[in-house]
Amino acid sequence: MAYLLQQLANALPLAALYAALAFGYSIAFAVTKRADITYGAIFAFSGHVYLIFAHFGWNQLWLIFPAALGLGAAAALAGGLGAGVIAGRFVMRPLARISPNAVIVASLGVLMVLMEGARLAANTRELWLPPFLNNPLVFWRGDGFPVTLTMIQLINVAAMLMMITSGHLVLANTRWGRVWRAVADDPLAAELSGTNSSLVFVISYVAAALYASVCGVLATSHYGTMDFGAGLLFGLKVVLIAAAGGHSNPLRSAAGAAVIGFAETLWSGYGPIVWRDLFIVSVLVGVLVMSRRERAIP
Repeated sequence: MAYLLQQLANALPLAALYAALAFGYSIAFAVTKRADITYGAIFAFSGHVYLIFAHFGWNQLWLIFPAALGLGAAAALAGGLGAGVIAGRFVMRPLARISPNAVIVASLGVLMVLMEGARLAANTRELWLPPFLNNPLVFWRGDGFPVTLTMIQLINVAAMLMMITSGHLVLANTRWGRVWRAVADDPLAAELSGTNSSLVFVISYVAAALYASVCGVLATSHYGTMDFGAGLLFGLKVVLIAAAGGHSNPLRSAAGAAVIGFAETLWSGYGPIVWRDLFIVSVLVGVLVMSRRERAIP
């Protein structure tokens, strides 16, 4: 029993990360209507910028550790949002008007630019953060087996759940949410009704970039580093996990992605880990294929 509870506890941070990433991705997917791995690249790029500037603040500016982390986080958010603005305004929006399928190809180019830029900025060195907020908190003891999570894991889960909740409230209850749904449903009809669909497209892309950037900072704080190949890995993975709940609704997409996070962790705890990714990805590909003709956002 204690082992099962520990596996469920271990799944919480991963499920929250997947859910927050899928929620943000669905906001952008609603206006692009195409698979876009740029989102994963912004996630990884923000993590790299966070590491680079945190190390710069600590080693060059002689900042105390919290201040160095703050500098890194501010630079990561600025870099991620800047990448979202540039990619959304100057790459994705023009292509979406002319040839929507070109968005898929362009996303690979943007990913290569961001990942190579991060690698060159770090001089191809894998940077690490020292462990912090990693004291285990015991929730339950059974047969001498404590069920624990660390403080950084709990903070990450709380922050990501807050991001999803606040994003859902904005989309469901504000004028911008109604405009976003209108553009996602029919951009031309929204234009005829007086809505600037191009502006909504860019704002949606930047909002998604904000989610990716914050998740990049939180994930890097938890794991201590960000791999140079994480952009492509998470770019592809987010496209698939977001399909678990359906791309057409951010909240359902987040819920489906959270289920995948729990499934991955439980498989790792009880099944042959060598088959985990094959099984999970196969199921997600099947879901993505079956949901490729989703209706517009309700």
